[in-house]
Amino acid sequence: MAEDAEALAAEAEREDAYTLDRKAVAQILYAVDVEDRAQLVALMEPLHAADIADLLEQINAFDRMRLIKLYGKEFDGEILSELDEAIREEVIGILHPQVLADAVRELDSDDVVDLLEDLDAPQQEAILGALEAGDRAAVQQSLTYPEYSAGRLMQREVVMAPEYWNVGEMIDFLRNSDHLPEQFYHIVLVDPKLRPVGNVTLGKLMASRREVLLKSIVEDTFHTIPVTQYEGDVAYAFNQYHLISAPVVDENDRLVGQITIDDAMAVLDEENAEDILRLAGVDEESSLSDSVVETTKRRFPWLAVNLVTAVLASLVIAQFEDAIATVVALAVLMPIVASMGGNAGTQSLTVAVRALATKDLTTANIWRVIRREAAVGLINGCAFAVIMGIVGIVWFGSPALGGVIASAMIINLVIAGLAGIMIPVLLEKAGVDPALASGAFVTTVTDVVGFFAFLGLAVLVLL
Repeated sequence: MAEDAEALAAEAEREDAYTLDRKAVAQILYAVDVEDRAQLVALMEPLHAADIADLLEQINAFDRMRLIKLYGKEFDGEILSELDEAIREEVIGILHPQVLADAVRELDSDDVVDLLEDLDAPQQEAILGALEAGDRAAVQQSLTYPEYSAGRLMQREVVMAPEYWNVGEMIDFLRNSDHLPEQFYHIVLVDPKLRPVGNVTLGKLMASRREVLLKSIVEDTFHTIPVTQYEGDVAYAFNQYHLISAPVVDENDRLVGQITIDDAMAVLDEENAEDILRLAGVDEESSLSDSVVETTKRRFPWLAVNLVTAVLASLVIAQFEDAIATVVALAVLMPIVASMGGNAGTQSLTVAVRALATKDLTTANIWRVIRREAAVGLINGCAFAVIMGIVGIVWFGSPALGGVIASAMIINLVIAGLAGIMIPVLLEKAGVDPALASGAFVTTVTDVVGFFAFLGLAVLVLL
């Protein structure tokens, strides 16, 4: 018993390692209640910007407003970057203009662009007005690129050097420079036309002698990112080729910025989250911070689509009213066939959507995957057919009924596997997001086929 208690305690400690301490949150809210700014600053000072953002997202709007106003000039720009988009605009509206200006000036250009994308024009102007002329021009230039492109994702701050420099010249440049990015991983080597030709890691730079040429210690893996490339493809490249940072180039292959791994992984997380939400028929903009009205509006359309698919399945059932009235056992067993088909289709669908997103499912292997899903459906169908055949015989004393549900189970599981893999592929070929639309189609197919197969066979065999 003692060992079990220790194991549970250790598990709880692991789960709480990266969550806000409830006692600390209570102390922060108490400091806000009594308007003790010194105590609030002392309590907030050890917290990471991401933890402060979590705190602001979890408390109610009234407490959020009081906390932000009391916290005042201590508000860090990184907190804005970490905030959920659903409340970021609200927080910006609460901040004093001077506090907002100071916070924004601390951010890299890519973080400023990320802030501006979802704001109204007046708030955009307020943030742009807080920037220095050079930074403002860089941010405005980034905003001219297509939404969800590398141009919006990149930061303009890049450490670059001529390809003919040596290590000593590079180190001297870094030591004498007053405007280096706060964090960077590579030196980008460029030719006379500002076209990137290679990356040098800081580790290799510091480990090499001063007279060594930079171009002799470039990384083996080097990729440039077109400024108009879709951010999802950028994230895929980072994940596929294990990149830490990559230079971004314009239409003339000239260096205009760079993308770092933290931004690429954030995109990858967003893409994964969107796929999960869309598979469930939930708008990708949904958040725990949304109001009841906003959440209802976003979920209603997909519930309506589900209603239409349910009506289609009901129309199939309606064609067999007399059979159901004659053999009541059909009404008891038919949901089992449809439910099994739906689950099997969802399994296949989830694998297919994920494989399409990661580019693992291609025209080169599509037929092999389709054959595999059909075989899996057939094997599972046969296994559960035996089980349901026995159930039909034992429960209702009818071998014929057992044979009908067994046959319907095989048919529906095979069709479910095929539908789960083929529908996402066909939707992608048609230019429709498979994560968004596949679920409704697969559910419709498995319900309609399941009911038709079971009830149709029942009419042929039992009546």
